Amino acid sequence: MGVSGPKLSRLFLPDCTWSPGLTEILQLNLLSPITLAFALGILARIVRSEFSLPKDVYAGLGIYLLFALGLKGGVELAKVPLGGIMLPLLVTLLLGCIRPLTSYVVLRRLARFGPVDSAGIAAHYGSVSAVTFIAALTFLDGVGEDVEGYLPTLLALLESPGIHIALAIGALKSSDRSQPMGEVLHEVLTGRTMVLLVGGLVVGYVMAPGTWEQVELFYDGAIFKGALCLFLLEMGVVAGERLSDLKRTGLKLLVFGVGMAVVHGVLGVAAGLAAGLSIGGATVLGAMSASASYIAAPPAVRMTLPEANPTLSLTASLAITFPFNIVLGIPLYYQIALWLS
Repeated sequence: MGVSGPKLSRLFLPDCTWSPGLTEILQLNLLSPITLAFALGILARIVRSEFSLPKDVYAGLGIYLLFALGLKGGVELAKVPLGGIMLPLLVTLLLGCIRPLTSYVVLRRLARFGPVDSAGIAAHYGSVSAVTFIAALTFLDGVGEDVEGYLPTLLALLESPGIHIALAIGALKSSDRSQPMGEVLHEVLTGRTMVLLVGGLVVGYVMAPGTWEQVELFYDGAIFKGALCLFLLEMGVVAGERLSDLKRTGLKLLVFGVGMAVVHGVLGVAAGLAAGLSIGGATVLGAMSASASYIAAPPAVRMTLPEANPTLSLTASLAITFPFNIVLGIPLYYQIALWLS
């Protein structure tokens, strides 16, 4: 990522004071094009505007962003010896196992949701949001913080383990498991997100030297960020449609959606720093850990746990956790990374 923007010495004081550093960071994030585009989408839905991107355009933007992410990650991964990323890979895999378990326990013991609904929600919080990952990279670029180029590899690794752990728990509790776990595993591993991310990583990793420069202008820089703004504009519309569900799900889902994001985010930042990631890399891992899936997890949960209420899962992940991370979470994880480092 780039190195332009405010110097870190201006953003964080030696005595660990959160202000004015936090204020400056929040301003950079809240007034960034992607955050404002997301807010505009929510506003459009609140005022009942008819605006919405055509489904084909929305799907096309998603395909472009995911493939670009994998492609750039593969190019950077080719520059790093395998031994240099082994510890971050192991830490990421561990996070993928811990997050669905902690989510399930909190949902069952504290929020008092049923076992199947708890497993369904935990599957979403065991996976990851690629859009949150991209937003974290964009934010760090704005504050002038470098990150490891192989981070998309960690994103791909965090995508599916948590889903399967939560679904296995739910399947043991469910009386109506409609499909074998093998079919669900195939569905998740061959889904659009995994194919584009992992496929892009492989293409970027094996492409001949000098060929990345031929397509770099299209898959990186201003074009990538512009496409992200349009994608988040539509994401705001989708999230706005879920706001009314908060009235039915109650305060405990709101507390869970924000609370688990913060807990998992801090855990991800600490784990990233312990694994040797930079401040920027640890921030991104924290943002990934704090996020929840709303693309890969829903179809897997629908196939394996048809009894689970999808409104609970999608409201928590899309209408609560996603906006929190985009607006406040990412700057918070960055500030925690600065403090812990």
